[in-house]
Amino acid sequence: MNDGTEKGKPQDNDILGLESLFEASHLGTEGEDVLDEIAESIGQRLHASLADLDHLQARFVRNSLGNPFHKSLASWWKDLGMAKELKYAMEQPLKWYMWPMAILTDTDLSQERVLVTKSISVIYIIDDIFYVYGTIDDLTLFADVINRWECSEKDNIPEYMRMCFHALDDITNEVSSVVYKNHGWNPLCSLRKTWASLLNAFLVEARWFASGHSPTTQDYLDNATVSSGVHVLLVQLFFLLGEKIDPQSVDLLEKTPEVVSSTASILRLWDNLGSAKDEFQDGRDGSYVECYKEEFQGASDVVARDHVKKMISEAWKRLNKACLYPHPFTKSFTKASLNTARMVPLMYNYDHNHP
Repeated sequence: MNDGTEKGKPQDNDILGLESLFEASHLGTEGEDVLDEIAESIGQRLHASLADLDHLQARFVRNSLGNPFHKSLASWWKDLGMAKELKYAMEQPLKWYMWPMAILTDTDLSQERVLVTKSISVIYIIDDIFYVYGTIDDLTLFADVINRWECSEKDNIPEYMRMCFHALDDITNEVSSVVYKNHGWNPLCSLRKTWASLLNAFLVEARWFASGHSPTTQDYLDNATVSSGVHVLLVQLFFLLGEKIDPQSVDLLEKTPEVVSSTASILRLWDNLGSAKDEFQDGRDGSYVECYKEEFQGASDVVARDHVKKMISEAWKRLNKACLYPHPFTKSFTKASLNTARMVPLMYNYDHNHP
């Protein structure tokens, strides 16, 4: 296996790959000694490459070696305290960071990758709150807090929900500040709207499960494209990339255009193909396959899964078309959406018996 340590002048893609791996290696948790070994090995390779790099590449590598962004990310996750508060909360910062590493490939977007990772981690936390911890009454109050974007002592919600709101408020303000500083646009209102939409979609699914209601496949997918979190992710990416931000683009983005909805459909439907359910959620996040079998009585699991695969194929066609004619969005943004969809099979390939 080529680990990027062979002799010779490094290529641009070698440096990007090594730097990304070096940053990711700082996201280990206690007991993951192999990541320390990777960090040391890759750090030595990057140091050795400095003499062969141009000025901009060398400055980028020195900055990464001297102050890896992701040490601060690991510290942020630890200081957040949600893993201690929520016993079964998913604690996978390295896995979460794989998304922005693949989505944002430019070497000068390290800060943006960290911000996106923080948002992804909050999405996973909220997912756990809705499908593992919260009661319907508490979840309803929690969604109301997010819609109002205000949490006071009068709001009778559990402490872990308060912590989650404050974490969400902090990262939203941080992203907004970076976007305003770099691109002169304040996206705070848009970001809050997308988070509120996510919470509302989670609440719809929670109510379906609590009441025993089986939605139609169309109702399920319409809601699932929002609850997937893809809209939150891509809206943040749009503002962080900072290209062609204007009222027309922002208005269209808030309406979940095809370049967003197709990617969201691909993610949720592929996730539903995984037969392995989260050990703590116990299937409470629903499944298109199950909705299909309920709506079309007599349909086998094989038939339902084949239908899902066809829908994924159709969603890819819609996404490809949206990327061929991206107006008013830029190629950088549509590339980010494509990269998100491309990562889905890797991130959601739960069951090797169903490739």
